[in-house]
Amino acid sequence: MKKVLLTFVMILMVGVLAACSDGEKNPKEATTKEGEAAGDSGAQTIKVVFKDDGPSNPVAVSYYEKLSEGLKKDLDLDVKFDLVEVAQGDYAEKLNLLLYSGEIPDLIYFQGADKQIADQGLLEDLTPYIEDSKYIKSIMNPYNEARLRNYPYLLWIKPLDNRVPVVRKDWFDQASSSATLMENPTVDNYKAFFKEIVQIGDTKNAVTVAGDIRELDYTFDMAFGINKTWLDSEKGFEHYKVSSQTKDKLEFYRQLYEEGLLDPQYLTKKHDTKQEVFYNGETAVIPGTNGKVIDIYNDRMRVLNGEESQLQVLPPAKGEYQGFGATDISKESRGLAISSQSKNKDLVFQVLDYLASPEGQKLDRLGFEGEHYNVVDGKVELTEKYYGDWYARYWEPNNVEFEVAESTPLLGDAAEKSLLSVADYYSEDNSFVLPEEYVAQWDAMENLYKEYSADIITGKKPLEAFDDYVKKWYAAGGESLTKYANDNLK
Repeated sequence: MKKVLLTFVMILMVGVLAACSDGEKNPKEATTKEGEAAGDSGAQTIKVVFKDDGPSNPVAVSYYEKLSEGLKKDLDLDVKFDLVEVAQGDYAEKLNLLLYSGEIPDLIYFQGADKQIADQGLLEDLTPYIEDSKYIKSIMNPYNEARLRNYPYLLWIKPLDNRVPVVRKDWFDQASSSATLMENPTVDNYKAFFKEIVQIGDTKNAVTVAGDIRELDYTFDMAFGINKTWLDSEKGFEHYKVSSQTKDKLEFYRQLYEEGLLDPQYLTKKHDTKQEVFYNGETAVIPGTNGKVIDIYNDRMRVLNGEESQLQVLPPAKGEYQGFGATDISKESRGLAISSQSKNKDLVFQVLDYLASPEGQKLDRLGFEGEHYNVVDGKVELTEKYYGDWYARYWEPNNVEFEVAESTPLLGDAAEKSLLSVADYYSEDNSFVLPEEYVAQWDAMENLYKEYSADIITGKKPLEAFDDYVKKWYAAGGESLTKYANDNLK
């Protein structure tokens, strides 16, 4: 009965969505003046849904007001933005409930669960818009271009979100093993460094992560030979999570755990508690997202522990390969989409393209003049409020066309080094978007991996239990998925 009811509800939802469709998919169609704001004769309204940027957020309201002013001044476009509030909770889930209710904004930010919307033809193919763009096509990264070819509905021009390990520089400078680690960051040299850094910092452990080992994998996967999702073996393509390479990696993590180097409470850590134990000296090393996040960690550490505690970025472990993991190019995992039902599609993309222009970037990257930055002698000087509060909502290209004062850089040394390090080790993955018929099976297979990897690392199960896990993984759907991979991967 539950299945019948669920099917009926989904059919009803699709019907509501389909009923909203009355526009063509031609990207060159003329925009309309639908949604004209009261008192703004001639203004065209774009409805936007963006995580945390509802009308209850005063900074977001100011941001879109200033964006409207910039569009009018620089492009003579009279545009108003109608911000949609998303209910608190899981954003992907709440957003889809909003969309299934029939309210489909013109511009939509997704953070997961977009494919089922795209599969219903409700998201616009961005390819022709980008080809004709003035600015966006020139700021895209190779991985943006590859992802767009594979999945043309989402765009997210940001640095890669790889995790890089960081440590306090004052402790790093005291460690005799630091130079060896930087010159030859083998797994064994990493372990030696971990042991020494615990003694120098008098910490409880060497490294912690937030809840599972994925953050640690960015540093160690490639050293163990895990350079792609599907490894090329004698039997064909094999998923790395059932490979001998993963078994060897789990054995290494188990050793770190047994020797007190890996936080014994890592499974219960959240991102905020992970950061807290790093700042207060209970752990020596944490992985952080390269770029802005490393800057936030660095600034907070210096405030709490003094200037000498600024952060040092550590290299990826070196072994069979070296790097911070292969980059998934199957699709953007998050990003901006244009509704195929919008009557303002050209206008929406004009806004996105403007945000990639020098004028748009000045707002998006720097914030509000007089509050987040000032212009002194032709150079941008960032304020403390910028460092504490501001982030780019839309695009973060590698280069900007405004000059920032050396005394107030967009990113500090550690953050800049983290970006460069990730870029230096860039390589592409061979993962693919999971077909719908495998989704439920994949969830079960993932749960098996999480259970067995946690139990093996913490000693609840012996290392040999990995072989039992592999059998269960294949039985839970891995066999058919592996066949699919071998039939479709080149």
